[in-house]
Order: sequence, then C-alpha cells, then structure tokens
Amino acid sequence: MNKIVLSGPIWLASDLHLGPATPATSEAFLAFLQAAEEEAAALLLPGDIFDAWIGDDVIRAAPPWLATALTALRATAGRIPVWLGRGNRDFLIGEELAAAVGARLLPEPALLQTDYGDILLTHGDEFCTDDAAYQQFRQMVRNPQWQAEFLAKTIPERLAMAQQARGESQMANQAKSMEIMDVNAGAVEQAFRDHGVTLMVHGHTHRPARHVLEVDGAKRERWVLPDWDCDHVSPPRGGWLVIDRDGLEFYDLETAD
Repeated sequence: MNKIVLSGPIWLASDLHLGPATPATSEAFLAFLQAAEEEAAALLLPGDIFDAWIGDDVIRAAPPWLATALTALRATAGRIPVWLGRGNRDFLIGEELAAAVGARLLPEPALLQTDYGDILLTHGDEFCTDDAAYQQFRQMVRNPQWQAEFLAKTIPERLAMAQQARGESQMANQAKSMEIMDVNAGAVEQAFRDHGVTLMVHGHTHRPARHVLEVDGAKRERWVLPDWDCDHVSPPRGGWLVIDRDGLEFYDLETAD
C-alpha cells in the first residue's frame, strides 16, 4: 500500500452528514473549513461527508446547499491539500467530485505517514462485521456492476431508491443492539496486524473515543472520530482530530476557539 506523506498539522473530520435538512451543520462546516485553511497543513474527510450521495453528476446542477459546500471545499483546497473519503452514505463519491473541488480521493484504507508516525485511516464500517445484514449490503453497493446499473438510472429514480434504502436502514437499526453496530474487536486487531501500525483512526460508529488496546503483546491506539449534528440535538455535536508531531488531540465544536 502506498503511503500518503503528510507534514505539519493534519485535520480530520468524519460523519458530517451534510444535506438539505442540516443547515446549521453546514454553517458549522463552513466555519471549520475556514479555520482549517488558516491552521492545518492538510484536511482529510474520511467518509459520510454527505448524508447521501447518489452520483457525482448531481454537481452539474447542484442545489443551493450543495453548491455552497462545494464552493467552500474548492476554496479550502486552493489553500491546503484536501482528501475526500467514501463512507457508507457517500460510497459513490468519485473522481468528478474530487476534480471539481480540487481535492483527491482517499484510498480505502489509507496509510498516512505523519510527523507523529504511520497511521491507518479508514471510514470504519468495514470493521462492523457483527452486523451481517449491513456487510451484505456493503458488499452489494461496492460492486462495480451494481454501481454502474444504479448510476445509469435518472437522478429522481436514484433519489427515490436512496430514500427508500435509508428508511429501511433506520427501521432495521432500531432492532439492532449498539454492540452489533459497533466495530468487531477481532476485525480491528486483524487490521493492525495486516498494516503493521500502532495507530488507527476511523469514524462511522458515532462513538468518539480513544481506545488503548494490546495486539500481539504491543500497545495500539484506536481513535474514533465524532459525528456532527448541529440541527437535531442540543447542545450541537461535532468535532475533529488534529495530528501533529506532538500526537493526536480531539477538538470539539462547542469548546474550540
């Protein structure tokens, strides 16, 4: 796996879930981008940037909320390197979107070479192996043939399918335990072994935390990025991770200067 070599403070934010129903979250994201331009050496967004993404062709006639976000991302990418990742909500993000905003796509997973050492970065849904139904869905929608057939449909057809799938997912999740929807310890340990790292960062689970564990007799750390919601909860929720030569540190939307 080729490393992404990054120097200086790196900012990471995941699970923003931007969409037409999240105007306050979008405003917070715009302010976050402006701060990143001034303080970060690179910005990485490893998945679920959007609450749904039905194909890059939507940017050709982007609705106002999306046009605003794309303009802001383009401005940030003009100042610092920006990397976009694919999550379980926006797995159809592709090269057209990246090119339009001047960003690059994150590989899945990504191995980062930082001032603090090598770090494995991923969205994180691939570790939720106890949720067999979700993993079957993930395998289906990541299949190139399925994606080609889906993208061949009209935008209204794709929107309807996405809304239906989201509704079915929400109903199914209500019947699942939080443990099933969290990462599987064995899958995480295997990822540490496969990639030879001691640090991992991911999102997806909406359970921000720093986990210290032992794998094969060595200390490892798994940092989970927070999700964002400034529209439906009080107080607003969200934040980001900064990686620099001194280590890793969380910053919260409510308390960051």
